[in-house]
Amino acid sequence: MKQIIAMGGGGFSMEPDNLALDQYILDQSQKALPKILFLPTASGDAEGYIKRFYDAFNSLPCTPSHLSLFKLPARDLERFILDHDIVYVGGGNTKSMLALWREWGVDKILRKGYEKGIILSGLSAGSICWFDSGVTDSFGDELDIVEGLGFIQGSHSPHYDGEAERRPAFHSFIERGLLHDGYGADDGAALHFVDGALKGVLTSRPHASAYRVEGRDGIISETKLDHTYLNEHNPKGVHP
Repeated sequence: MKQIIAMGGGGFSMEPDNLALDQYILDQSQKALPKILFLPTASGDAEGYIKRFYDAFNSLPCTPSHLSLFKLPARDLERFILDHDIVYVGGGNTKSMLALWREWGVDKILRKGYEKGIILSGLSAGSICWFDSGVTDSFGDELDIVEGLGFIQGSHSPHYDGEAERRPAFHSFIERGLLHDGYGADDGAALHFVDGALKGVLTSRPHASAYRVEGRDGIISETKLDHTYLNEHNPKGVHP
């Protein structure tokens, strides 16, 4: 089974006291202590970001580690990466991240991992990257289009409710035929794909949502997707 969990935003990066989405990702491995690998490439391997990852995941039932392409943990990257149950990709500059991955062959290794059942996940840049293409702020002041790895067909926009310009930009790109139909995800919403098809939408915030966005004859339609609120019985999240 091939799984991708793409978050519009949230998780430990944005909600350190609400780890519901992070716990959901761990749960999908069905292991007592899954080995989870953090890829902070998009942030330039920012040390503070890596620390926040460990602060969060050391409090959860898992074995966390990270990969820095500036301080390699091993010469054999393929063996190192594939020795994990979950890959979790952080936010930052999507275009720069993908360029570094391709230079080091990480993109091909992630494809192998995906095919063998390693769960792929992430937020923002770490969600855009799995799709054919998406809306990014990698180029500077204006939102633009970035080509992803194509593990999931279609396009994607994260931070759908968190950044005012995201939704209209996504609509415009699809309306003009610059992006294929796709999915918008709010901060606190995750799209869970199994074998390339959307299995469900999970949220860590009560009002977070995800949407299917399609363009037909220059007209945009946006359908709000059904979702499961993970904190229904624990409104304050994993750590009350």
